[in-house]
Amino acid sequence: MNTIKTLGELKKSGYVSKSIKDELRSNLREKIKSGKPTFDGVHGFENTVIPELERAILSRHNINLLGLRGQAKTRLARKMIELLDEYIPFVTGSEINDDPLQPISRFAKDIIETHGDATPISWLHRSDRFFEKLATPDVTVADLIGDVDPIKAANLKLSYADDRVIHFGMIPRANRCIFVINELPDLQARIQVALFNILQEGDIQIRGFKLRMPLDMQFVFTANPEDYTNRGSIVTPLKDRIGSQILTHYPETIKIARTITEQEAKLDVTQNDMVYVPSLARDLLEQISFEARESEYIDNKSGVSARLSITAFENLLSTAERRALKSGADKTTLRLSDFMGIIPAITGKVELVYEGEQEGAAAVAQHLLGDAIHTFFPAYFPKIEKLEKEGVKNAYTDIIEWFFAESGFELLDDCSDEEYERILVSIVPLEILIKKYQPQLEQEDKFFMKEFILWGLVEYKKLSKDRFSEGYQFKDIYGSFISKL
Repeated sequence: MNTIKTLGELKKSGYVSKSIKDELRSNLREKIKSGKPTFDGVHGFENTVIPELERAILSRHNINLLGLRGQAKTRLARKMIELLDEYIPFVTGSEINDDPLQPISRFAKDIIETHGDATPISWLHRSDRFFEKLATPDVTVADLIGDVDPIKAANLKLSYADDRVIHFGMIPRANRCIFVINELPDLQARIQVALFNILQEGDIQIRGFKLRMPLDMQFVFTANPEDYTNRGSIVTPLKDRIGSQILTHYPETIKIARTITEQEAKLDVTQNDMVYVPSLARDLLEQISFEARESEYIDNKSGVSARLSITAFENLLSTAERRALKSGADKTTLRLSDFMGIIPAITGKVELVYEGEQEGAAAVAQHLLGDAIHTFFPAYFPKIEKLEKEGVKNAYTDIIEWFFAESGFELLDDCSDEEYERILVSIVPLEILIKKYQPQLEQEDKFFMKEFILWGLVEYKKLSKDRFSEGYQFKDIYGSFISKL
């Protein structure tokens, strides 16, 4: 079709005009019927958000995606491009992508009247049919709708009463396209009011010009819940004109969260080749975000973005990569102590409440890692009871007694893999515990698991762990107490 160059050829081809909402609806119907994924690459919404979004598109609704930060709202809107036809025709030179068979602008009507079937047409690819505007406080009606252009009036020698002096804003220029307004509550109320007629009647007003222009658009708005921010809100009449409001959410399982992180993390090929990441390390990383969303130190109304896990994973691999480069190693395995490298990725992405501010952002990040280990530990090894009978051995007695006898050890952040493994191999009860409770564990995961046991015993107050400038010192809890005295 896109070889057709004139209006006459287009008519002969049998081309039928469709509104963008019908276009989206038709292509969505075909995808659903064929069993193809409609929003490929968006995970965790298969049974919640995506069915609601599909229903909204089938209903030809404008859509408001409501959710906390980092919940793939903009990603969903951009994925809607894939439901558009690959190409659509428009009158060549039209500022607002006029449909050759149903022109709405004065420019297109005049050129068709002058040239008839010889009117030149061009083709617009679906990738060029997506417009996005961040609703900042400085956005004006002129930016979105349009204004009178005095330079155009002077050049064309027209009076301001002539509608040809109008300079169209972003919305008319996005005719027959998907138009996304991000963070809608940040848009001033008077600007939101300017959208009323466009959403309902389709006509626009510019400096006294009342133009009956039935714009053909698919609006998608994104917003955070109103109770999250005092910056603004969506005015009620505008809400009333938005067909469907869809609530997004964070990943509900570790498995889904891992899939998102592995898909979105921007890693160099050399990092993947150099650093081996045990499965438990990936799970722990995701659990940190889950702990943050429940933490007493963090404002859960502001949310904890999925970007936290993504950037933390990038930092985590970079920490191990840097350590390996310093020691001259070609390959390395991730360590639990490498998780200290993700603190900068956490501190900037959480909003602390008063108690969190008192603790400090870095301390809260370390609390979250400790909470994640505390949560995971009983899934791998026997539960540690708060109260235990004196003289009765348990699964961890031999490890604790080893620390009594050996007075603990120091584990440096940048020690070589050989030194790291030598230290952990020397703690024989760790190997015995793993063989008994995790007999299927892969050999390359064993050292991470040994370190995980030590950190877990610290979280359950069976060992002590002290941070110094170059690493960690692990001791039995009583020896640590005496040394502090």
